This record gives sequence, C-alpha cells and structure tokens, in this order.
Amino acid sequence: MKIAITGGTGFIGRHLARRLAAQGVDVVVLSRESPLDFRGCDAVAHCAGINREIGNQTYDRVHIELTRAVIDAARHAGVKKILHLSFLRARPDCGSPYHESKWAAEELVRSSGLDYTVIKAGMTYGRGDHMLDHLSHALLTFPLFLKVGFREKPIRPLAIEDLVSVLCAALVDGRLSRETVVVTGAEELLLSEAARRVARVLGVRSWILPAPVWVHRLLAHVWEWTMHVPLAAIAQVRILSEGVVEPLPFATELPEDLRPARRFTEEQIRAGLPAPARFTIRDLRCYRLMPR
Repeated sequence: MKIAITGGTGFIGRHLARRLAAQGVDVVVLSRESPLDFRGCDAVAHCAGINREIGNQTYDRVHIELTRAVIDAARHAGVKKILHLSFLRARPDCGSPYHESKWAAEELVRSSGLDYTVIKAGMTYGRGDHMLDHLSHALLTFPLFLKVGFREKPIRPLAIEDLVSVLCAALVDGRLSRETVVVTGAEELLLSEAARRVARVLGVRSWILPAPVWVHRLLAHVWEWTMHVPLAAIAQVRILSEGVVEPLPFATELPEDLRPARRFTEEQIRAGLPAPARFTIRDLRCYRLMPR
C-alpha cells in the first residue's frame, strides 16, 4: 500500500508517516515545496494547514486552493481515498478566516466524488507540537500565566498517538468511509489546569490569573508581528475563547474502539515535552535580520 501525506513534515504529518512506515506502508512525504504527485498512491492524507497568515501563505491559499489542487491531483492520479484533517469547530459565517477556510476545505472534500474521511480534531499535543512546546517555554520564561477570559472554557487535549490511530484506521483499514468524524481527547479540563500540570512536571511555579479575551487578542497581534512562531496566534485565541470540546456544526462520534483513551497525565506530558528552554531574542522575527 502507498499513501501520500501533504504537510508531511509538520507535527501531525511526521507522526503519521512514522506510524504508517512501521506498519509496512510505502509513505510519500510531501512538504510545502513538493509537487502534488500522487502516481501509484492508494490514498492521500491531507494534513497541510496553517494557524496564521504570513506573506502569500494565506488561509485561502493554503486551506482552500491547496485542498482543491490536492483533490484535482488525486483524481488525475486515480487515487480512491482522501483523508482531510480539519479543526473541531471549523464552520461557515463565524467571522474567523481560519475557521471559515477550514470549513470551505471540508466542503470541497465532501463534494469531491472521492471516498473521503474528514477528521474534525481538537487540540493535539505530543512530541514536536506547539501546545506543549510553547506552554513549557512560556512557563519557564514568564512568572504569570493568563487565563483566556474571566469565564474560562474547557478543552479536551488530544494525544497525537490517539489521533494517528484514527487516521491509520481510515487510511489503511478503510474505516470511516464518507464520514465527518470528531476526534477529541479523553479528558475535559481547563487550559489553566493543563498549565498547572505542565508546570508541575517542569518543577516551576507560575501565578495563574484571568485576563479578558481582548487582552489575549492584542497580545496575539503583537506576537504575530514580532515572533517567528507566535506564543499564541489570533486564530488560537479565538479557539481557546470558544473552548475545544464540541464540534461545529456537525460530526459523527467515533466507534467505541477508536475513541481516544489517553488522559492528559504527567506521564503523557513528560513524553511530549521538548528540552527545557526559555524564549529568547532568537524567537523574534527581527533576529534573522540582525548583523552577525
């Protein structure tokens, strides 16, 4: 069996590629610069996406135009199955270009005429992610952690191992055909509680205080302007202000045997944490322009 992965050098794509290869699947890893060549492939896992716009890497171009191109290339190559990785609360007409473009991509896949599976996934963590990476860096750098809003919304952290198991079931085993399914973690908690658990694993102490959503939006604008990889992007603030628990506008529940079982434990956190480090001047976009 041969499977192509768009966004194959990203967080989820890398983990998926390793799992498929371990199962004996011939994997074609496609990055942003790779041509969309699916010749000989049985399926395509479309995992490419962004959470902020930079230059010509816009939501329309990456989420919508690229998805349309992937579908066209898959048809041309005779690929039968496309798996599309979307976001839990992607939906139309909500005022967020991120959410709306993710929804538009879902609709393209559902109307493609190909066998498909759309995965509406929640906040995913694991080795090489942004969640644990940035959360640990922030806790080691700053004495404060700000809750998103005075009435904090819950999240269901999704272990990358659980998500990849679902992706493989759809790609290799042919399950979840022509379905849009929800995939969230096994445990519901607040982001501030997740931060406390990470802080305990790191052995640091952090003051956790509430802050209005508009403060986080302002900070996100600043971080997007100044940081190579923002501590939090504008789209992420919207995501956290809504909560990451229930899908919108619809999605099918997973079969019992595919439902994620891993809780956000200290063992899971420790396994996914990067090497301890603080944010430094090297994380600023202007650092690359400084004379050496």
